[in-house]
Parts: sequence; structure tokens; C-alpha cells
Amino acid sequence: MSNISQNIHHLKNKLPDHVTLVAVSKTKPVSDLEEAYEAGQRIFGENKIQEMTEKWEVMPKDIQWHMIGHVQTNKVKFMAPYVDLIHAVDRLKLLKEINKQALANNRIIDVLIQVKIAREDSKFGMPVAEIIHFFENNISKNYPNIRVKGLMGMATFTDNEDQVAAEFELLEGLFIRFRESASLSILSSGMSGDYLLAIKNGSTMIRVGSSIFGARNYQ
Repeated sequence: MSNISQNIHHLKNKLPDHVTLVAVSKTKPVSDLEEAYEAGQRIFGENKIQEMTEKWEVMPKDIQWHMIGHVQTNKVKFMAPYVDLIHAVDRLKLLKEINKQALANNRIIDVLIQVKIAREDSKFGMPVAEIIHFFENNISKNYPNIRVKGLMGMATFTDNEDQVAAEFELLEGLFIRFRESASLSILSSGMSGDYLLAIKNGSTMIRVGSSIFGARNYQ
């Protein structure tokens, strides 16, 4: 059994039944994804649409492809025919474009609204006040070819676990607040370094890369 297979089985054995594992495969070769697939992994997360599309074209068609990175509106059309879930919807302009491309492909596309919970300027997301306005005014009804499935958030990159926990707690609070009225089912938070803390604070979907595939190759 390869390290990738071992890592996936080890992770899944640790996860509660209600938590979904997204294998973050960005920058990784198709051969690595194939090993993960053979180990039973069916959900992969990518942060570049071109790379994800190239992998989608050659990988088995029972895979769910999640776009987890920041999305440029002019690139949405390339993933609209097949993407299963877009995690990082951080502005209404992007929501409008996803709806347009979903309609063009005769699809309903599932999305998560990204909340700005980190203190880092480099992290994207809608401010909390904007999120509250979005759900209280049922703005998603303006986008009939989109289904808002939940929320996504990225915590500050820090060793301060209290700070990270507080940010995840804020995200969970919003999720709980609108879960019933907006029919939310997914809270996507937590990565290789903080997924256990995220799960303690309500995460139902974690995005794990290096703990499965090893260190990433930055180019």
C-alpha cells in the first residue's frame, strides 16, 4: 500500500461519519490522484481551473471536482460544465457569473459562500455583516441556477490555537444561525494543520492536501 493510500485510510479512520474529506490535489500529478482514487477517494479539490479541467478530462467520471481556490469570473465558463462544488464564492459578481454559466450549461451549480474570518489581508471572503445581509434578504433567490449549500472559511495562519478556534467558532455561529432558514448542510473549514480544531467547531467538510500527498510543489 502506497503512502498516499495509507494516509487516506488513516485520515478517514479518524474522521467522524458526518465529515467529508476533500483531497486537495493542486500541483499534484495525475498518478498521485490515481493512487488516491484506488484507495477509495472520490472528491478532489483544486485551486486552478485549467489544472482541474485537465485532470477532469483524463480521470474517471465518478469523481467530484471541488474548486477551492479564489475564482476569477472570466474563468468560470471553463469549469461550469462539470464542477460539483465551488467553495470560495466571495463576492456577488462571482455568484452572478456562476449563475450565468450554469444556465448556459443547463445546470444547477452548488456553491459555498466564503466568510472572511481570518485577520490576514491575504485571505478572501465576504465580511460577516454582508453574509448576514445575504441570508436575511434571501439574495440567493436572484440566482436560480445556483444552490447555496453552506459556508466556507479559512482561519489565520498562526500557531495561536485560541485565535484559530475563535475564528472557526465565528464561522460555526453563522452556519447555525442560517442553517434551517437557508437549508445549509455544508460547513467547509479546516486543512492539514487545523482540521481537528475545525471539526470541534462544527466543520462538516475538511480540505486536506499535504497530509495525504506530502509537501506541495510550488512553481
